[in-house]
Amino acid sequence: MVKQLAFSGMLSNKPQFNPDFYNWNKVKVRYCDGASFTGDIEAVDPATNLHFRGARVFNAVIEDLLAKGMKNAEYAVLSGCSAGGLTAILHCDNFRALVPSSTKVKCFADAGYFINGKDVSGVSHIEAFYNDVVNTHGSAKFLPAGCTSKMKPGLCFFPQNMAPTIQTPIFIINAAYDSWQIKNILAPGVADPHGTWHNCKLDITKCSSTQLQTMQGFRLEFLNALNGLGTSPSKGFFINGCYAHCQTEMQETWLRADSPILDGKTIAKAVGDWFYDRSPFQKIDCPYPCDKTCHNRIFDPQENPSPTTYGTRSNDFERIKNFNRNILTVIFLHVALS
Repeated sequence: MVKQLAFSGMLSNKPQFNPDFYNWNKVKVRYCDGASFTGDIEAVDPATNLHFRGARVFNAVIEDLLAKGMKNAEYAVLSGCSAGGLTAILHCDNFRALVPSSTKVKCFADAGYFINGKDVSGVSHIEAFYNDVVNTHGSAKFLPAGCTSKMKPGLCFFPQNMAPTIQTPIFIINAAYDSWQIKNILAPGVADPHGTWHNCKLDITKCSSTQLQTMQGFRLEFLNALNGLGTSPSKGFFINGCYAHCQTEMQETWLRADSPILDGKTIAKAVGDWFYDRSPFQKIDCPYPCDKTCHNRIFDPQENPSPTTYGTRSNDFERIKNFNRNILTVIFLHVALS
């Protein structure tokens, strides 16, 4: 486990790198439960001694922060990246309810808008996986009743299905070609046992014209799923046409001279303007490869072995679980200065 973590990008304490939030108090919460802090199973797994109680952990963390001074906060934000971004979406209203009503609360979700999409074999393996997660962790009771009353609880783990129930202002930051979703939802190893997509997933410039066409279809599927947010100015979004995953905690993509730009704004500027009600922001970028400001991810092949080594569904999704266990969710807040 990493003992030291960098606070950069949205978490930076330097005004030149983070002008709107540099003087806030920031807390990183280690992601520990594998279900975006929604688990609550009373029984302990006798085989593994695992406690599926992420929802209790979330509430305990917030209670501890309130006791440490967050109860006096002028502003508070729940934010996260990847599985932490999903946490920010799933817990946004819960966070609002736990914090004093006098505090201005909003949520930011970076790379957490995972969609229920079909993979290259025509099957939605992610739907089956999310259903297993919800069942394993007993997450259903922490998902919005407005969603679970209409569909299976596993489907309500997807933001596109539960986003319409969110009352608290929330801002979505996501790449339309989210590299994690391309690798694990569109072209997971179980759907690509011969590794046809391997090089493409490592570097988007290595994709064939056919693969790019498939990715353009995935982008449209993602944008359609984004409609669940609605058009209220209390819901903001910055959807760039990049091959990336998590852009708010890296300085080069949050705010730098060469950071990604959408409608003339960096992510930092768009988020800051929206949070402080200077201007709304709901923008979607043009399709790849038109945006030349993108910082497209290139993955190390040594850290991403050929999918022929994990060709079965169980192994493939064990890889997803391991990935998610390493993600942090982020809470940061600002206590009013006297």
